[in-house]
Amino acid sequence: MTPAPGKRPSQRVEHGGDLSAIRARFPDAPEPWIDLSTGINPVPYPMPMLSAEAWTRLPTPAQEEALIAAAARRYGVPDPATIVAAPGTQALIQTLPRLLPPSRVAILGPTYEEHEVCWRRQGHEVSTVTDPDQAANAEVAVVVNPDNPRGRLLAPDELPSPSKLLVVDEAFIDLLAPACSLAGALPPRTVVLRSFGKTYGLAGLRLGFAIAGHELAEKLRGEFGPWAVSGPALEIGRAALDDDAWLSATAERLTVDRQRLDEILIEAGFVILGGTPLFCLARHPEAPAMVERLGRRGIHVRSFRQQPTWLRFGLPGSGDAFERLGACFND
Repeated sequence: MTPAPGKRPSQRVEHGGDLSAIRARFPDAPEPWIDLSTGINPVPYPMPMLSAEAWTRLPTPAQEEALIAAAARRYGVPDPATIVAAPGTQALIQTLPRLLPPSRVAILGPTYEEHEVCWRRQGHEVSTVTDPDQAANAEVAVVVNPDNPRGRLLAPDELPSPSKLLVVDEAFIDLLAPACSLAGALPPRTVVLRSFGKTYGLAGLRLGFAIAGHELAEKLRGEFGPWAVSGPALEIGRAALDDDAWLSATAERLTVDRQRLDEILIEAGFVILGGTPLFCLARHPEAPAMVERLGRRGIHVRSFRQQPTWLRFGLPGSGDAFERLGACFND
């Protein structure tokens, strides 16, 4: 979580998905572990057959152009030249602060901590605000929309309008209505970040996109240089982004699974605070004890130092995983 305004976070940022640490903490837990600590789709896109050249040759401009065309169609972007492909959204988050002179940056939070760490690291003056109106005087504003971990979604006309740049991280917007995104009608001085790995369940592929005005897009391409995205990522990303049927079926499944997750948590005494189709944020007065209970049974969830009653649950990926989760609260 993001620290209080004015407080500099440590350079070590906590993330979900670290099963090595949780296994060390609960060495007697049953295997296999169920990792609910991330917002990654637990049922990934089926891997297509890859060409041998994807592994043995440098990626070609034509392959990147095909990926960009698929992304433009998927995200409703009218001009493919405004899309930059990168080896994961994290790489874009780290690069953007290097492209602007020291600025006053307001981050709408609490949210993904990497944004604050990366802007501070490059000498920017960073504050965390809890309301978009509090970013009115910022030169740069950063909004995760919908946000993580609460799932708060701002309409386009509710977003701040900073004087230099608005960064909108749309990592969890793929499964929402297209009108929720800025990608198809990009305002001036705005960059939109889109994650591939979360919705498609292929976080290890490391693929993400920026949608920006032509000048900023060119600067980003220059920072990454040639061959920024691997050959396998180019082929898999293009195939997945072009697969309308898979995405539609996935959205339906996730809706059902999210409802099932909420019901389990409510029955166990949690209060649902929010979330997205890929995760649920819940409150429990004994959340640390719940972490212990789940950990002893081989289930990893996301806790928050600064909000000790909050837990974030990703979606179980199978009926057996749902049953194991429910059983933890019934014994």
